[in-house]
Amino acid sequence: MSANSSYAAAGVDTAAGDLAVELMKEAVAKTHGPNVLGGVGGFAGLYDLSFAKDYTRPLLATSTDGVGTKIAIAQALDVHDTIGQDLVGMVVDDIVVVGATPLFMTDYIACGRVVPDRIASIVTGIARACAETGTALVGGETAEHPGLMGVDDYDVAGAAVGVVEADRALGAERVQRGDVVLAIESSGLHSNGYSLVRHILSNANLRYEDASPDLGTTWGEALLEPTRLYSGPLVKLLAHDDLGPAVHSLSHVTGGGIAANLARVLPQGSWVEVDRSTWSPQPVFRVLNGLAGTSLESTEGTWNLGIGFFAVVAADAAASVIAELGTLGLPAWQVGTVSTAERDAAASGWEQGAKGVDGGAVRLVGAYAS
Repeated sequence: MSANSSYAAAGVDTAAGDLAVELMKEAVAKTHGPNVLGGVGGFAGLYDLSFAKDYTRPLLATSTDGVGTKIAIAQALDVHDTIGQDLVGMVVDDIVVVGATPLFMTDYIACGRVVPDRIASIVTGIARACAETGTALVGGETAEHPGLMGVDDYDVAGAAVGVVEADRALGAERVQRGDVVLAIESSGLHSNGYSLVRHILSNANLRYEDASPDLGTTWGEALLEPTRLYSGPLVKLLAHDDLGPAVHSLSHVTGGGIAANLARVLPQGSWVEVDRSTWSPQPVFRVLNGLAGTSLESTEGTWNLGIGFFAVVAADAAASVIAELGTLGLPAWQVGTVSTAERDAAASGWEQGAKGVDGGAVRLVGAYAS
């Protein structure tokens, strides 16, 4: 018996892995510009960084993440071409938070069994989203784990690298009293809080194939709505000669919810009250809360409730930034103002110190627009 035959008997099909690579090669190649050296299938991806010599002090930014239990819904419905966009959104959109332009990304797929068409569908989705964000997909790995994962199970993760000029890097240190906080609309749930979503549907005895009259689609279609991609438009905004310098910090609203993620990009001693009345969360959030018998307010630390990003900007540029974001396809609106005045720290609702960052304080106030 050959070594490959023995491996196949153990549950690993190297030929299927090779076929998956062939099926995805064209989509991956479309993300490659002149800075990518070599093709698909090398041991490592090469990216020409010569252009960074034009920077005074180039800083590399890196981020890694996965998609989480949203994958369980894709697996249940056998729909795999949108999960890739969710991965790129979770990884690449963290890069732009510090003001960096994303350069390249790698992906990792672990599965119980390599099904070439399925793997190719996932990676094609990743490549399509990478192309939309201007990110080269320079490498990846598909690992078959028989006995550790079910034959139809898989998980995806990725990492990305970007670059920013040191004096253009964004962060809490740039934020000033009186700056305006802008919310940028999400496309829905994005990729966070799906353990709660699945729990709610299970308790309501609902299947992903079931229609939701309130949402006008099936539950599966609503829940697989891809994560909105922010990097492309935000990179263009930051490159704007007049408006770019007016952006002081950005926050990606992912795990931890609304207040905690904004607090991470505010300086110590500052605070913001986010006005709920400035927006109306999308129907998917309202319907899920209705099924669970909970309030929108109770899920502010789990779901984004319609806000995918925050931008903290100079007050005199806020209206122009909102207009430019709209032109770039990102609806935005003002939700609060940065203050350093004394506050009642003992009052309820304040979030501070999220994910190890001792930043500003944030709480949501008022009632949501209907």
